[in-house]
Amino acid sequence: MRAMAFARTGGIEVLEPLDLPVPPIATDDVLIRVSACGLNHLDLWVRQGLPQSLRFPHVGGCEAVGRVADIGSGVHGLEIGQAVLVAPGQGCGRCAACARGDDPACREYIIPGEHAPGGFAEFTRAPARHVIPLSDAWSLDQWAATPLTFLTAFSMVHRHGRVAPGDDVLVQAGASGVGSAAIQIAKLAGARVFTTVSTDLKARLARELGADVVVNSQHENFAEVVKDQTQGRGVDLVIEHVGQAVWKDSLKCLAHGGRLVTCGATTGPQVALDLRFFFIREIEVIGAFMGRRGELLQVLKLLDRKLLRPVVDRTFPLAELARAQQYLESRQQLGKVVVVVE
Repeated sequence: MRAMAFARTGGIEVLEPLDLPVPPIATDDVLIRVSACGLNHLDLWVRQGLPQSLRFPHVGGCEAVGRVADIGSGVHGLEIGQAVLVAPGQGCGRCAACARGDDPACREYIIPGEHAPGGFAEFTRAPARHVIPLSDAWSLDQWAATPLTFLTAFSMVHRHGRVAPGDDVLVQAGASGVGSAAIQIAKLAGARVFTTVSTDLKARLARELGADVVVNSQHENFAEVVKDQTQGRGVDLVIEHVGQAVWKDSLKCLAHGGRLVTCGATTGPQVALDLRFFFIREIEVIGAFMGRRGELLQVLKLLDRKLLRPVVDRTFPLAELARAQQYLESRQQLGKVVVVVE
């Protein structure tokens, strides 16, 4: 099968087209002919070299969608040719964490494309329990823009952020994958949504998605705008995945008792903390890692009903994966970048 993979970690130059064996399937596995796969900063970090062991050559891509090509003898409820997605986070299904529905706490939890081969290839394999049928509500390219980003955003806004109708919510980088999903999810929950962007085109997208107050951070200080628009109170919730560049001012935006939920650090992980600010204002900083299986099914239901929508900026063919990653690194995208395999 055709694949874009790397035999060592490093810069963009390590990506190369390879002809790899089609993954064999076990009794409870499903083989999927990949149609498209969403691109994430995680793919860049894995390629650059995270502190983990990889089996080379490594195939990235954690948001694979496609059609069932083959099924193991023990698989029921799936048919050849059926449109499906591969769950972006996978627990073992046997441990206490999985039994209580907290699969990200599973000690065997994996993310395809990081801990196992992913979707930047013609075929990928997954256990049947992690293969989810898709409707025709969206094209497969559009569905590929949803699994990881919408799952993460849904978990951040609801479970970790405890959003309530009438809350004020600040979403950082509203034109990013997680940002564009979080705007929609917070708005659907009845919140007033503030968001930051860096261009006029991104501002237009944020408003189309439902943001009430859009701040172009190239021209305005978002913390000052938030304080002004909330009469000095601040927001109840900050959805944060940018890291170092916005950390200090994000904390300034919180109302007394507010929550900041963070899932990433695209501008750097090292930040300064003043503990007095935390206990005097009784604020919470909460880390979010992916989301639970039940949350994935819930957000996919909302997408299926078109209460939420995928946001695809550009698609790139599999052979141009390196160019797609460079484009994502440039931070020009409006929503998601999707790699088309078929």
